[in-house]
Amino acid sequence: MFTTPLVIASIVAATLGAAVGYLATRPTTRRLRTELADAAWHLTHDPLTGLLNRTGLRAIHAVINAATGPQPIIVMLIDLDDFKEVNDRYGHDAGDDVLMEIGDRITRIIHTHGGIAARLSGDEYAALLPVPHQPVGDIADRTAAAIATPISVQADTRVATITVTASVGIARVASTDALEEVALHRADIAMYHAKHHGGGHSLYTPGMTMPDRQRRRGPRLRDLRRHQGGDAE
Repeated sequence: MFTTPLVIASIVAATLGAAVGYLATRPTTRRLRTELADAAWHLTHDPLTGLLNRTGLRAIHAVINAATGPQPIIVMLIDLDDFKEVNDRYGHDAGDDVLMEIGDRITRIIHTHGGIAARLSGDEYAALLPVPHQPVGDIADRTAAAIATPISVQADTRVATITVTASVGIARVASTDALEEVALHRADIAMYHAKHHGGGHSLYTPGMTMPDRQRRRGPRLRDLRRHQGGDAE
């Protein structure tokens, strides 16, 4: 299980580094300590959902590797299908409410299996999990089913019931593998295979490549989405 102390340690190490350790040994005001903690939180978390952002996920991954040494882990990439249509139809405030609820649903399931959830960009979430006893595809299916449960939100002057589906990519990697270049990249390929076949989940297998259509346009679109969403901050 990726424990809470590990999370806290990674956030401090990745965001404030030696400065926090130095200041912690000096007499500081309560306000300064609060400001340091607040800065650490904002550097590593998505302010909308409260989940880790990309920076926070990198920190978690680095500390897991440093603390436990090489071990297999599961990486999931969860992409909401056609979420732009939700914003276009119901407005961004309603869309934000949906994103927060989806973040809560993902977190509940991932935490049940000892993992950690993150929001990487506007409509993209991720998770790191220890290798579970049950098939990881079952966890992905439960996550997708939870996301697809209708959500009631306020949309202007009315209550709207919104259903969102998701495509889930899964990769089993070593904790020593680079998060971006290997783990998330493989999960991204698997996610686009799931999307290419109508949704659900797909597990990365050696030699799997991006579906043809996404190979041509995917990197540009993903880079644009990442730059627009940043760390989803």
